[in-house]
Amino acid sequence: MRGAAVSPTAAASGLVVFLLSVSAVQGQDGWGVTFSAPEICAVKGSTVEISCTYTYPSTWSTVERTFWFTERKGGEPADLKTASEYAGRVEDRCETNTCTLRIRKLRESDSAEYRFRIETNHPLGNSGSPGVTLSVTGLTVQVERKDKLKCQSSCLPPAHRYVWYKNLKAQSGTSSTHSFLFGETDRYSCALEGHEDFPSPAVYSPKLASVSVSASAQIEKGSSVTLTCSSDANPAASYTWYKEGHHSHPSHLNEGPRLIFSSIQSSDSGQYYCRAENELGKRRSESISMDVKYPTTLPSVSVSPSAEIQEGSSVTLNCSSDANPAASYTWYKKDPHAHHSSFNEGPLLVLSSIRSSDSGQYYCRADNKLGAKTSTRIPIDVTYSPKLPSVSVSPSAGIEEGSSVTLNCSSDANPAANYTWYKEDGNQTRRPLSTGPQLVFSSIQSSDSGEYFCTAENKLGRTSTNISIDVKYAPKPPSVSVSPSAEIEAGSSVTLTCSSDANPAANYTWYKEDEDSPKASGQNFTIPDFRAEHSGSYSCGAQNKLGRSNSTFHLSIVAGSWILEDIIRTTLGVLMLIPVVLLSLWMRKKKALRSTTEAPEPEEIEMDSIPEYENDSHTAAQAGDPEEQGDMA
Repeated sequence: MRGAAVSPTAAASGLVVFLLSVSAVQGQDGWGVTFSAPEICAVKGSTVEISCTYTYPSTWSTVERTFWFTERKGGEPADLKTASEYAGRVEDRCETNTCTLRIRKLRESDSAEYRFRIETNHPLGNSGSPGVTLSVTGLTVQVERKDKLKCQSSCLPPAHRYVWYKNLKAQSGTSSTHSFLFGETDRYSCALEGHEDFPSPAVYSPKLASVSVSASAQIEKGSSVTLTCSSDANPAASYTWYKEGHHSHPSHLNEGPRLIFSSIQSSDSGQYYCRAENELGKRRSESISMDVKYPTTLPSVSVSPSAEIQEGSSVTLNCSSDANPAASYTWYKKDPHAHHSSFNEGPLLVLSSIRSSDSGQYYCRADNKLGAKTSTRIPIDVTYSPKLPSVSVSPSAGIEEGSSVTLNCSSDANPAANYTWYKEDGNQTRRPLSTGPQLVFSSIQSSDSGEYFCTAENKLGRTSTNISIDVKYAPKPPSVSVSPSAEIEAGSSVTLTCSSDANPAANYTWYKEDEDSPKASGQNFTIPDFRAEHSGSYSCGAQNKLGRSNSTFHLSIVAGSWILEDIIRTTLGVLMLIPVVLLSLWMRKKKALRSTTEAPEPEEIEMDSIPEYENDSHTAAQAGDPEEQGDMA
């Protein structure tokens, strides 16, 4: 058995791995293949030689063909010399029973198990199994510290010369280690001297990291989203995720190339970036925006001003809702009849000059394509000064003295009005009669007639309205006056006047004592020629639809007038009786004379009656107050 050897020629041309048989595979009936070591490690770009020896039963077979293969294609082993991937790189030399496979410019893809096959004129053939496992590894640069690199491979011989490259330019030094000053864009690699065409992969700091989102379409709340960070770096980069803060440093979220949201929330919206880092440096990605879409939340409603709202002021209602995409808004008002009316679009509802009729409950609806929500109701209570009061009287028909009467006052006001009742008394300063919406007369009197004022007042203003009260009542006891007011003399004109406080106005009727028929009607009764027989008691009756009242007055002539009238009457009577007496005496004398001759016949005497007084009552009635007569019931 022979050991592995490297020929001087091979050493001069490059690294050649030459291994002779160290293991044997012996078949039955004289068949057998002996391979080199079962495992060979070679550096990428080098040359390797794999050898074997074989035996066969020469007593009855002749070798017709030998070849190397790695796998069976179509059920049969394929000669490596015919494989395209080995073209120009494979040599197969056999001397006697020893065959050598030479592979140049090794590639990492050449790693495989290599086997050898013998074919003879006998139908049977033989393939060595197991074969030789070839592992091809490249050079790598290891960062021992930030300013020191090492070129290494698991298959390198104990001593070798190296070539170092910075940004593809060779550097001085042939050691497996290299010290350097590293720049952000620098790339370092190494190669075996003589195999510069097969350098190691370059090492460099991470390049600008890129971020991708698994959900390229719209991201909705509750969905699963993955952010992936990648960066070109050697050695491979490690990754850290951050979210940009509004007023603070970015928050550290996660380690690793992926940031996973199993159920993303609206609060996860924002700017994200990742940082890629290796031993040579670090770079961050551009920020990526995460815009999580979600339906509207319950809207909140505010009112400005938040203090008391007075009629005529400007009031703004604001509706807001957290939503993505942004919500559209509609305002509604609920009136006292439970009707809901839509009357404004947009987040703001502006009542530039608010009125009392604007009082009510307001709410808004926020809506986007993912959902809709309605706010709670907010009450608007508009305060205002009292409107012109409305006054009424109960009972509404005629008001009669002694009845119960209530005056009512009401006014639309917010806050509610306070009421005060006044009566017009001609003074600039009126004293209040009552406070409260009602003024009650339990037994109203005629003196209560007049103008009444109701004042409605709150802290925002004051207003008032008046109402007239006309109390109806029966005539009061009349008062009678006589004109002239001095002593009444016979033959003078006397006028009696009757007056009574009554509502409606009274009608008057005159009577004389012991006479059934009325003497006159009307407020005045005139006797144009007053005589003694006119003396006596006269009564005046005042009457309206509510009642009647009488008053009596006595008329008489003064004493001196009565004596003179008696003397005159007596004198006139005597003078008128003298002729009668004389005639009577003459007639008696004549009768006496006749009596002597014949019986006398009786005689009849007629006397004028005394003239009566003249009654001008109808004339007086016509002279009375036509308006008062017209009010007679």
